[in-house]
Amino acid sequence: MAFSPQRLMGFAKNSRYSFFSIFSLSSFSQFSTIEASTNFEQQQQKEDGNLSLIHPSSNNGNLDESKVLAELSNLLPVHRTTTIPNNLYIPNPVETLIENQTLIRVSPDGFLSLEDKLRGVFLQKLKSKVLIENALTAALGDVQLSVDVVSRVLDKGDLGGDAMVLFFNWAIKHDSVGRDLGVYHVILKALGRRKLFDFMMDKFREMYVEGINMNCGTVEIVMDSFIRSRFVARAVELFRKLDEFGMKCGTEEFNVLLKCLCKRAHVGTANSLLNSMRGKLVFDCVTYNVVIGGWAKLGKVSEMEKCLEGMVEDGFCPDCETYSCLIEGLGKAGLVDDAVKIFKSMEGQGCRPNIGVYNSVIANYVFVGNFDECMKYCEEMSRNDCPPDIDTYAKIIWGLIKARKVADALEMFHEMLRQGVTPTTGMVTSFIEPLCNYGPPHAAMIIYKSARKQGCRISLNAYKLLLMRLSRFGKCGMLLKLFDEMQESGYSADIDVYEYVVNGLCNNGQLEAAVCVMEEALRKGFCPSRLMYSKLNKKLMAFNKVDRAYKLFLKVKQARVNENARRYWRRNGWHF
Repeated sequence: MAFSPQRLMGFAKNSRYSFFSIFSLSSFSQFSTIEASTNFEQQQQKEDGNLSLIHPSSNNGNLDESKVLAELSNLLPVHRTTTIPNNLYIPNPVETLIENQTLIRVSPDGFLSLEDKLRGVFLQKLKSKVLIENALTAALGDVQLSVDVVSRVLDKGDLGGDAMVLFFNWAIKHDSVGRDLGVYHVILKALGRRKLFDFMMDKFREMYVEGINMNCGTVEIVMDSFIRSRFVARAVELFRKLDEFGMKCGTEEFNVLLKCLCKRAHVGTANSLLNSMRGKLVFDCVTYNVVIGGWAKLGKVSEMEKCLEGMVEDGFCPDCETYSCLIEGLGKAGLVDDAVKIFKSMEGQGCRPNIGVYNSVIANYVFVGNFDECMKYCEEMSRNDCPPDIDTYAKIIWGLIKARKVADALEMFHEMLRQGVTPTTGMVTSFIEPLCNYGPPHAAMIIYKSARKQGCRISLNAYKLLLMRLSRFGKCGMLLKLFDEMQESGYSADIDVYEYVVNGLCNNGQLEAAVCVMEEALRKGFCPSRLMYSKLNKKLMAFNKVDRAYKLFLKVKQARVNENARRYWRRNGWHF
């Protein structure tokens, strides 16, 4: 049997002699020595190149970063139809195109915001502080660092305490950030929110060493972080040791501690501290009002009365804030008539009701659904030179909407605008949200148009609620007009907005317009949900638009590839 050259090549691979030396000593009719050696050298160079990508240490320190980027780009190709700039990465001229398609080799930075790039530096597990700071500087580039970016880096993600402190120390070295009190409040809130109390206290102590003037707001951030995590004893201990941080344990600081305790429903602890510190610390009217307000939110009438008695014994006369808390507490306990009696006895006690007291009475009647009495006290406010403010209108309108008295709510809303009271952005959103949960979007659109005409800024959440409601009812004209107004207001559309528009156009049978909106979303780099794409695809197939459906399928398929690439880059922290 003839001995084939293939068997000889297999034998040469397993022999003790090199593959090249065997071919240099022998010659065969089917193989030339020069051809074999040349093919082997090309194969060996290719294997060495692949090996150097897998094991960078075997390349004697000559690893080119562009080769790594090129290899990653080949594994995860992105089509040119994405919104990533074409000049982010220039491909190597020796690279070949896959399947003769025009591809773009993209650096991962094109998919990431500045805070993602800065946060991703810590995913690389660099071993020294200098390397991390150099990587942060490289990731920042020519962009000017701001306090807002620092806040977003610290608030999001899952950075550890060491990483957060290291990043903060690097950030405050920039002149655009500085070492003012507001920047330190950012790091204190971020550390306290994640229960990194040791790091938080180190920063708190550092502020004292650096000579930064701390105020009651700083103390409130630290105390509230402890109390929110139910470390009440540590908050009390911090109050007793404030002199070690250059602050005094005075009345104002004690009021801050009581305020944090009552805000987190630790009113019993606040009341015990009040009793234990009586005689050791000078109280004021605010001290008692904070504790009375805490009991009022829980509807504890007996505890409010005890605290009020102690207030009177110490020589403090109840003010409007005290009466407002008492009326609110009685309303929470269902004793609305007793609250009205206290309200009517105020002038006899030498205290004239202010807007806060009237708002407490109105809130009690809103709570029980008696809107006739609400309007009665609202008119009485105007007669007593105490015109209703934005809180008064907000309580009444929200109560009317909750009771589904939409016509009365709209009338009160227009009355508020006639009085020159401009609603806030959050207030308009709170009105639109319940109106978009039932019935047609007519009432919500009236509030939106009136508020926008008044000059009030509408929130992105309110726009999304309106678009969602209009899409369900198939109001395509209003839907597209609202979509344009949202963009004119400075908001950029996200995938939710595009899906609401596509859904509304599908419900109304305007498939060509729906496809155009979907393609615009794909051009901007958004990947639609499978539910929305399936709905549009079924509509196209039902109307025998097979060619249109197939072209859209190819674009959605590529968008999903790009979306998976983005997620993979973010998850692995590839920030070159």
